[in-house]
Amino acid sequence: MNIQPSTFSLGGLTLHRIDFDPASFTDADILWLPHHAKLQPAGNKRKAEHLAGRLAAFHALQLHNLRHIPDIGDSRQPLWPQDVYGSISHSGTTALAVVAKHPVGVDLESIFTPEMANEVVGSVVTPDERRVLEASGLPFELALTLAFSAKESLYKAYSFAASELPGFNEAQVIALNAGQITLRLAEAFSPALAGEMCQVHWRQDGRQVITLLSKTLQSA
Repeated sequence: MNIQPSTFSLGGLTLHRIDFDPASFTDADILWLPHHAKLQPAGNKRKAEHLAGRLAAFHALQLHNLRHIPDIGDSRQPLWPQDVYGSISHSGTTALAVVAKHPVGVDLESIFTPEMANEVVGSVVTPDERRVLEASGLPFELALTLAFSAKESLYKAYSFAASELPGFNEAQVIALNAGQITLRLAEAFSPALAGEMCQVHWRQDGRQVITLLSKTLQSA
């Protein structure tokens, strides 16, 4: 598969990016993965995305002097080496990965169209959150995509602490500016973490947004 690796910084961390051409993928490409047999039932699109994500993860782990390719867990989550945390995301023909010594989550999303924003707004944010988004000065479709993506990054970073599969109302957007989103956790996410807040960094990349939770939770 044809790929183009690169790196960039966000939130004080180095993110590894793989841009890839799904049309160039062949089944032989995934033989590089130790867990390739688990991917055999998947279609080529899924295999190409998975491979790109694991390539990004492999490069990210090398920054920590680890030569490791994350396997697939029982809940389809990447299995990271002991004492490190990592996160993978992909959208379109791009995959991202980041590794840190503390919980970390990254998400890559295409910016919602006006039609999509109208369709999902009620399931992504509450009326109070919507007012925060509208007060940010950002186009509403961009702001809503950022809220969606920031919550995805949060859930990726702290899914191990969640009571169950979290919903979008279990974290609230309380601030949004040109570089950061502040989220507050609800009791339904985890009673032990109720009221905790975290900062999610973001950047726009063409018609996509990247969000990254790279700091530990802080009490309100």
